[in-house]
Amino acid sequence: MSSQNRLERLGLRARLTLFFALGGLLLSATIALATLTLTRQNLLEQREETAFGVVTSNGLRVQARLTPDIDPEGLGSIIDSLSTTKGAYPLLRFGEFWAASDTQVFNSENVPETMLELVNQFDAGTMRTSLDGRPAVITGIPLPDRDAVYFEAIFLDDVEDTLRALGLIVSGVAAASTVLAAAVGSWASRRTLTPLAQVRIAAESLAAGELDTRLEPPADADLASLTASFNEMAGALEDRIKRDSRFASEVSHELRSPLTTLNASVEVLNNSRASFDGRSQTALDLLTDDVQRFTRLVDDLLEISRYDVGSASLQAEEVNIAEFVRQAIDHSPLPDTTVITNPTAESTIIVADKRRLAQVIANLVDNASKYGDGSIAVMIGRQLDDVTITVIDNGPGVAIDERFVIFDRFSRGSAGGRRGHDTGSGLGLSLVAEHVGLHGGRVWVEDRSDGLDGAQFVVCLPIEELAE
Repeated sequence: MSSQNRLERLGLRARLTLFFALGGLLLSATIALATLTLTRQNLLEQREETAFGVVTSNGLRVQARLTPDIDPEGLGSIIDSLSTTKGAYPLLRFGEFWAASDTQVFNSENVPETMLELVNQFDAGTMRTSLDGRPAVITGIPLPDRDAVYFEAIFLDDVEDTLRALGLIVSGVAAASTVLAAAVGSWASRRTLTPLAQVRIAAESLAAGELDTRLEPPADADLASLTASFNEMAGALEDRIKRDSRFASEVSHELRSPLTTLNASVEVLNNSRASFDGRSQTALDLLTDDVQRFTRLVDDLLEISRYDVGSASLQAEEVNIAEFVRQAIDHSPLPDTTVITNPTAESTIIVADKRRLAQVIANLVDNASKYGDGSIAVMIGRQLDDVTITVIDNGPGVAIDERFVIFDRFSRGSAGGRRGHDTGSGLGLSLVAEHVGLHGGRVWVEDRSDGLDGAQFVVCLPIEELAE
């Protein structure tokens, strides 16, 4: 994975904080490097100027005391009499003789060849070098009248210590600056992204069905256009959904009158069924099935439209869940469905809308009969403060990638083609989700818990007391 891809995987807030931190680090590192470089250069130049002045003065003293007949002991006396700064080591060459204050530290072998060539040309000079791994400055002053050269080495340990301490200080300042820049970046990104977070929350509310969600106009003029555009979009979306819901509701209401007439007419025809021939009876059966399916579709559309316009409400009352489920099954088209009640749920009372809860059970049992290839079982259980109603079939099951989609409106799933001539409207499970959600519960589908082929739809409802 490239560095660009890794960077893009970070959130916008993290990227802004990172960029601020890198900017602070780069700026502080540049300042620190420039400070160290300039300070080092100034300290060394100052030390070289001071050393050259001291060496020149000592050179004049040496020149004044040198005589042609002086012996090596006399050279040592001259060296010992010189005034030197701390950390300075003099070295004197007179003819073929060499004299030093400390031959272990600075002697004729420590003088660089470049320095010897310089003084042999009767030029004074200063050179930075290293003596036994320690930084030093060597200054040479030729004394041509005496065939002598005076050298002096000054160690720069104090300068290096100063630079080292300064380096630690500027490194600490650079680290603190980086942390401060990251903190500023985090604050700036949070302040910058707060309006976007509000837009995200508002968008999630819209997606959840809260169509009256709007953003408060911000004080920032730059964000006012974004807020205005979002509110305009939300208003247009709310108006569109309400218009569509009203249209579906009005159409469904308009269809109920002719459907009532059709159902009455079909019932009259069914009462005279015995007088029809075989083809007419088959046509009557097809007409009866289609009118019933059309009636269910219109009723479902009316129910869905109530949720869309926000007029759906619970007619709540206390219900013995186990007894209610058994009664609902007995009055369903599949009264032979097996009902299994856990002893802990046998006397459980919940607050529910009987009509909506009965439709939930009927739709789930009907769905199981269309998908399943055999018997259907309904299990009633209790888990702490919730009661569960599980409808089990032994059909092909539901694919994992369809377990959320099947609760969408007009979704039939990949197994819809196995329902025979009655393909359904795709609203049954959607209404189940709406009814259960209105009760404050949840519904989902999963594999059978006993490991056999099939699926089980689980409705989880809270156990609450009826408010007085």
